[in-house]
Amino acid sequence: MNTTKSNDRFIFRIVLAISFVVFAAVIVLNRKILPRPEIVPSFTYFLPKLNAFINGTCSMLLLLSFYFIKRKEIAKHKAVNITTFVLSSIFLLSYITYHYLADETVFPHENSLRPFYLLILFSHIILAALVLPLVLLSFYHGLKMNVATHRKFTRWSFPIWLYVTITGVIVYLMISPYYPINH
Repeated sequence: MNTTKSNDRFIFRIVLAISFVVFAAVIVLNRKILPRPEIVPSFTYFLPKLNAFINGTCSMLLLLSFYFIKRKEIAKHKAVNITTFVLSSIFLLSYITYHYLADETVFPHENSLRPFYLLILFSHIILAALVLPLVLLSFYHGLKMNVATHRKFTRWSFPIWLYVTITGVIVYLMISPYYPINH
């Protein structure tokens, strides 16, 4: 029992460290502190579309995962969640790459939808930062088959993660006409 609590504390510290590093990376990229290449690689402008596709796919997979767990199909639930986690990891790498290479795209001030866009964007950003440690802890406890603790975390991580993936697609659809090179 003591070893389990010690392992859980260790994992918790790792989750916090990963979450902090990811959050710090996003802040640094947003501030454009790191030197960037003078010429933006052509693939860069495809990444937002890829990210929206990944987010949409993750939304569907999260709903499929929920369906499987309600039917007590644990193996399918686990496989879908692992797939969703891998896709979300690819999304994160793609997101970081895009924001490192490309200039920020601004939703036009004169567009009457700007307040709605900003509301969705800000809620998306805040919840995306909060959901990472919840998802990581949900996965840890799920993979250990610590069902009671897994459920406690997924009570929060599932709806927040689903909201983040759905609003990621909405943000993309709203901002995409304003990208410098629209592919």
